[in-house]
Amino acid sequence: MKGRKVWEIGGFVAGAVLIVFGAVALYLGVTGFTTTRDSIKAEGITFGATDDPAVAKYASQWAGEQVTTGDQARAFAKIMRYHTINAEWNTDHLTYAQMGRFVAADDPSNPAGTSDETAALKDDKGSPVSNGFRNQWITETSLTTALNVSYMAERLSIFGIVVGLALLLGGVGFLILAFVVFGVLEPRKERATAFAPTAPAAS
Repeated sequence: MKGRKVWEIGGFVAGAVLIVFGAVALYLGVTGFTTTRDSIKAEGITFGATDDPAVAKYASQWAGEQVTTGDQARAFAKIMRYHTINAEWNTDHLTYAQMGRFVAADDPSNPAGTSDETAALKDDKGSPVSNGFRNQWITETSLTTALNVSYMAERLSIFGIVVGLALLLGGVGFLILAFVVFGVLEPRKERATAFAPTAPAAS
C-alpha cells in the first residue's frame, strides 16, 4: 500500500512539474519570438526592387517590403554580402580576410592593400593609412551578423515554443495516467478483493 502511494504521488508531482516547465518554456518562447520581430521591425529596413540582382536572387517575393521576420533578415544579410563582394571597387571579389590592413603605396586604388607597414601609404604624420575598402567589409560583417542573429533568435524561440507544448502535453499525460492507474484501477481492484467470495472453511 505504501509503495503504491509513493508511485501515485510521484506521478502527480511529475505531471505538475512538466506542466510548470512547459508553461515557462512556452512563455519564454513566445516572448522571445515577439521581441525578436519587434526589434527587426524597429530598424525600418526595406528591401529594394527586383531590378537589383541581389534582391532578385534572394528576396524577390519581398521586393519593396519592410524586413519584419527572421527569414527576411537572413535574406537581407545575403543581399548585403552580395553588394559588398560584387561592389564596383571590389572587382576581384575579395573578402575581408583577403584584404590588407593598410592602403598600398604603389597602388592606392587596389582594395587588396597590404599588411606590411613599410609598403603602406603614409599620412602626413608618417603613419600607415588604414584600408578603407577593408573597413567597408567590417561594417558589412557587423550588420549581417546582427541580421543573422535575429534569424537564429527567431528559430530558437520557435524551438522553445515547441518544447513548451511538448512538456505541457507530457505533463497532462502523466496526470491522466496517474489518475487512471491509481485513482480508478486500484480502487476497483481493492473493491473486488473486498467483495470476493471466500471459500468455506473445511469441516
